[in-house]
Amino acid sequence: MTTIPVEPSMLELRNVAKSFGSVIALSDGTLNLVSGSIHALVGENGAGKSTVVKIIAGLYRRDQGDYLLRGESVEFATTAQAKDAGIAVIYQEPTLFPDLSVAENIYMGRQPTNRFGRIDRRAMRTRATEIFDRLGVGIDPERATEGLSIADQQLIEIAKAISLDARVLIMDEPTAALSGNEVARLFAVARSLRDEGRAILFISHRFDEVFALCDTITVMRDGAYIDTMPTVNTSVDEIVRMMVGRDVATLFPKTPAQLGDVALEVDGLNRAGIFHDITFSVRSGEIVALAGLVGAGRSEVARAVFGVDRYDSGSVRLLGRELPAGRPAESVRRGLAFVPEDRRKQGLVLDSGVSRNLTLAVRNSLRRFGLIRTRDENRVTGTWAARLEVKASAMDTVVGTLSGGNQQKVVLGKWLSTEPKVLIIDEPTRGIDVGTKAEVHRLLSDLAGQGLAVLMISSELPEVLGMADRVLVMREGRLTTDIDRASATPENVMLAATRNKEPAQ
Repeated sequence: MTTIPVEPSMLELRNVAKSFGSVIALSDGTLNLVSGSIHALVGENGAGKSTVVKIIAGLYRRDQGDYLLRGESVEFATTAQAKDAGIAVIYQEPTLFPDLSVAENIYMGRQPTNRFGRIDRRAMRTRATEIFDRLGVGIDPERATEGLSIADQQLIEIAKAISLDARVLIMDEPTAALSGNEVARLFAVARSLRDEGRAILFISHRFDEVFALCDTITVMRDGAYIDTMPTVNTSVDEIVRMMVGRDVATLFPKTPAQLGDVALEVDGLNRAGIFHDITFSVRSGEIVALAGLVGAGRSEVARAVFGVDRYDSGSVRLLGRELPAGRPAESVRRGLAFVPEDRRKQGLVLDSGVSRNLTLAVRNSLRRFGLIRTRDENRVTGTWAARLEVKASAMDTVVGTLSGGNQQKVVLGKWLSTEPKVLIIDEPTRGIDVGTKAEVHRLLSDLAGQGLAVLMISSELPEVLGMADRVLVMREGRLTTDIDRASATPENVMLAATRNKEPAQ
């Protein structure tokens, strides 16, 4: 084990365990947060991170082990007790009251009052303004929270924590839905809180963020503590090996592509104010990545190509035949599939079972005299659940209860069951753990090897460089360049994402 310089602990877990019946969720939760430090907690889905957070926050009670706060043993029966003790959790998707003002959300349930016992709105507004000034962000305390970005909502949650004088802040995947500028602002706030002496626990699947922000990293695997080390003394490769028990090279199992004929042609696609003169092609067996900064228009192009959104001019041809605009059902019938960026809102019926979700796109073909036989549904379900290694206790398990990685597998299975010729997949591994990422990458490589044409949209540069045969880069709604695999580097991809259009290579 790596030796870490001993500092006074703000919060410490020692060999904490938690089981649910016969299921062991956590066998060894060990963590040491110190004041004035940002500490990363990393691990695959199922590694035990969420259980650790819920024990810290008072949502779960541990079965065994020690939980110390400022050196004293604590036992929280409720989340309110944890909050009163100075612990705050900032989740990926904040839960605010949309019809209330920013200040009212910050001080909900503990509004300052005047000498007549009425809510002192001026004092509430003044205190909220002082907190935002400390954080260096310009949010109007009087505006309603409805319509605010996820980034601003998270800052409101942070302001709420500061108003409670929280000394421990847990940020659970806080950047998953943020743009680059919003991430930079959140990091600046996190560093200012660290410099005030607070202890921050940062949970993320994004290694670039972990290494840019955090002072220390703790790794978990299979519900157990693996190791803790200073960020400066380790590397992404070492962290991945500890997380998944295998080498980082296996994350991108790309095999050389045997390219066939052009499967998808996009010519001069335009939509006013969104994207302009989009022209590219994808061949059978080829993985083409559409890269660029958030807001460049990549997802909008994908939606237009598939037919979810209309476009003003241009054409889309699938296997040599023009696709009608704005008709996604016809796109599916012709052999085009689309895995959207937001799998929970656009890809799944969360309160339905795995089987029902896996067969959503092919239900019409399964009907016989208006009815769907269970054995036909089970045949499709069994094929793709086995091939994708969907981890669920049963095929009628509600899909909303699955991990992010397994939800993504179900969405993929739903579309692959249509036997497409071209697959558009938007952010294929967003929010899933590194081990499941490798499984998704291997599947995409195998499908390309079988002749499927893949258009992959990704904001993760290692994924783009590791999986693509060609990289198309977008900036402000325009394609700036087309780079082949051998020539693609982090430098030239990022340069293309931030400059005006150059001649294609």
